Amino acid sequence: MLEPACTKLHLLSEDNDKERSEDVPSHHSPAPSTSTEARISDQFEDAYENIPVASQMDLKSALEECNIALSLFLNNKFSEALDLLRPWSKDSMYHALGYSTMHAMQAAMTFEQQDILAAIGTMKEALQTCQRSRFRKKNSVVESLSHLVSKQGSDQLTEEEMHAEMCYAECLLQKAALTLVQDENMINFIKGGIKIRTSYNIYRECQQIVQMTQDRVKTDVYCQFEGGVKLGIGAFNLMLSLLPLRILRLLEFIGFSGNRDLGLSMLREGASTHSLRAVLCALTLLMYQTYITVVLGAGEGNLQEAETLLQPYLEKYPNGSIILFYSARIKILRGNFEMAQKKFEECIAAQEEWRQIHHLCYWELMWSHSFQQQWLQAYRFADLLSKESRWSQAIYTFQKAAILSMLPEQDIQKTGEKVEELFRQVEGLKQRIAGKSIPTEKFAVRKARRYTTPNPVKLVLPLLEMMYVWNGFAILGKRADLTENMLVTIEKAEIELQKHPKPVEYQVDDESLVQLLKGLCLKHLGRPLQAELCFNQVIQSEKRIRYDHYLVPFTLYEMGLLYKQQGHNDKARMYFETAKNNYKDYSMESRLHFRIHAALNSLKNSPTSTP
Repeated sequence: MLEPACTKLHLLSEDNDKERSEDVPSHHSPAPSTSTEARISDQFEDAYENIPVASQMDLKSALEECNIALSLFLNNKFSEALDLLRPWSKDSMYHALGYSTMHAMQAAMTFEQQDILAAIGTMKEALQTCQRSRFRKKNSVVESLSHLVSKQGSDQLTEEEMHAEMCYAECLLQKAALTLVQDENMINFIKGGIKIRTSYNIYRECQQIVQMTQDRVKTDVYCQFEGGVKLGIGAFNLMLSLLPLRILRLLEFIGFSGNRDLGLSMLREGASTHSLRAVLCALTLLMYQTYITVVLGAGEGNLQEAETLLQPYLEKYPNGSIILFYSARIKILRGNFEMAQKKFEECIAAQEEWRQIHHLCYWELMWSHSFQQQWLQAYRFADLLSKESRWSQAIYTFQKAAILSMLPEQDIQKTGEKVEELFRQVEGLKQRIAGKSIPTEKFAVRKARRYTTPNPVKLVLPLLEMMYVWNGFAILGKRADLTENMLVTIEKAEIELQKHPKPVEYQVDDESLVQLLKGLCLKHLGRPLQAELCFNQVIQSEKRIRYDHYLVPFTLYEMGLLYKQQGHNDKARMYFETAKNNYKDYSMESRLHFRIHAALNSLKNSPTSTP
């Protein structure tokens, strides 16, 4: 499962940042020190105390110092990393990039307007640093970069100028993302889109520089530039390749393109180098294999690759919270929930400075306990999230209510919560980001509206329904014992519906939901014929469903996966195409289109269909 904000890490607050800055010499008058090179040793990860500020900063020294900051970051030394970058953040392009990136992460994590504005401010300063004449060529904007390379000859580009293009592109991309979430007006969307396109084009031009300078002597600094190209081109191609075809065709019309194989190849090459961005390539691949393929695909991430990527960092940073987090996440995806819980607890204990990393762990622990039907423990973590995290109070409150609804009344009373009141609160907690509601929030709000009437009609298995929204059954299915237990719970709800029918307007919707959830369990238990019967009941009820219209296209998609699992690829493709083309304007539509796109892509690489 993935909390959408979990792709970013929360950095220190502005107030703490300012306090620490008083203890660090100004970048205008750096304190004298030994050179950066002299301060690097094989054991520098454990030698962080009182790192002095460098007295001069060429490109090579900047890269080395930023590498130290990255290592501090991976060792939970977050404030030290900021302190190291701050003094040169207005004079060194790499210090500027690293420092502003940390503030961008903070803003992306909190979505607080003041954090966003502060991050935009640091990003503007970083762009100005990269833009200075001693870094970028005066005419080296993206429209003229290819002219610069072809006409003047790539050998005339200094290493600083090449790196300035790279850093500028990274800063521009991050500022674009911040611009998109700053305000909901159309002008900001246009500004953000233009910046993303400019960044994309700079990366492509930088790739051309690499291709034209293959015969160039590859210094360490040049290899760092190559690493940046692999990260940028790889990430752009991978992310664009995830988009449904109708969106991708539109983007290709304005110059974007996405090739998943190329993206993965570039990121793998980048992760295998010793460049500053190697760890960023590895983390991008880890995010793809452990989250994106689950939430936006069929849950078929390459866990072997993820473990191989993570292993050297586990050895180098055994207590690093980010590394421990991914280690635990991989165990979740393998179905080893008990060991995953221990690892998440280790991750929480590893540091206190960035509480938002704790929130990522709480989210995972909530679902891990839910898979095991340990409802009180799951409620505890949902409650912690609602009290501590700023991401989505609507979803956290819905989760609390949904988990409690799985408990007997006497257990609910022990918590002091009132389930119906929690559901009623959900709609008032909905937020808008970049002018849009979070799709899962909209889904939760719509489901919770049942409780706003004088005589509320209880939801059926709302926690399991939300589990499906996050593709949790693909994870639960790794454990036959727990899947069997969940099937028992679903069948009890099925019997209860038959004994005590809901009002006519909800009965078919609730019955169809139960059949979808039941079919999912049967599919993962290797009982395809029974699963197919359940899915067909939902599809045949299409015209009688009143509210949950998403159930039919999602069920058609699940039927396609069922046929794909059995090698009937032609039938699978038919169901995927039907779900994609015949339905619109239902809940979580975009999410399903992402999943269908991933499923259709996987069919291209599957063996020939069996009859």
